[in-house]
Amino acid sequence: MTDMRVALVRFTSHAALCAFACGLLLATSGFSQQRPKQPGERWVELFNGKDLTGWVPVGKEKWTVEDGAIHGQGITKEYGYLRTDKDYQSFHLFLRFKTEADGNSGVYFHTKFKPGTVDVSQGRQFEIDRVLGHHPCGVYGDNAGWKAWPAPQFEGLLRPNDWNDMLLKVEDNRYECYLNGVKMLDFTDPKQGATDGWIALQLHSGGEGNMRFKDIRLLDLSRR
Repeated sequence: MTDMRVALVRFTSHAALCAFACGLLLATSGFSQQRPKQPGERWVELFNGKDLTGWVPVGKEKWTVEDGAIHGQGITKEYGYLRTDKDYQSFHLFLRFKTEADGNSGVYFHTKFKPGTVDVSQGRQFEIDRVLGHHPCGVYGDNAGWKAWPAPQFEGLLRPNDWNDMLLKVEDNRYECYLNGVKMLDFTDPKQGATDGWIALQLHSGGEGNMRFKDIRLLDLSRR
C-alpha cells in the first residue's frame, strides 16, 4: 500500500470515528435534533408518590399519602372521591391498588359532580370490589346501572389482601380492563354518555372504604 493510500485510510477512519463521537455527544448532551414526543406517545405520572398534587378531594372522606401510596379511608357514611385536576377523553391508565376492607371502590372516568356535592352528574366507573360476585372490572354508571361485567370465571382473579395491577383503556366508547395481566372486559358502549371529564378514585358510601392506590400512570390519547 502506498504512503498516500495509507494516509487516506487513516484519515477516513479518523473522520468516521469523529463523526460517531460527535453524534454520541449531541445525543447524550440534550442537543439531539429528534422531535419532542407528542401527547399519546408518552406515559406520565399522575401521582408523585409524595403528596396529592394534581388531585382534588370530593366529599369528606379521608385521603392521605402513606409509604408512597394514596390511602383512602371512609370516615363517614357518605361517598368520597379523589379526582384529577384535569379532564381526559381517551386514555390508557395503569395503577396498582390494594383492598383493605370489603367496601366497594372503583375508578371513575368522564366524570363531573354536582357543584358542592358528591353526586355524580356524569360518568361511569370500572368496579373494584374484593367480594366474590361483585364484578371487579365491570362498567357501571350513566344512571343506567351495570353496563357490562366480566365472565364469572374471572371473579377470583382479584387478590383480596395484596396489591393488584390494573390497566384501563378508554378509547371513545370502547372500554377495556385488565386485572393482574388478564383481560377481564372488552366492551363497546352503544349508549355512550359523556366523552370528557375527570378521572376519580372512589370510596363507596357506608363507611367501609379502605383502599390504597399507587404507581398511577396515564397515556393521554385525548384529541383537543
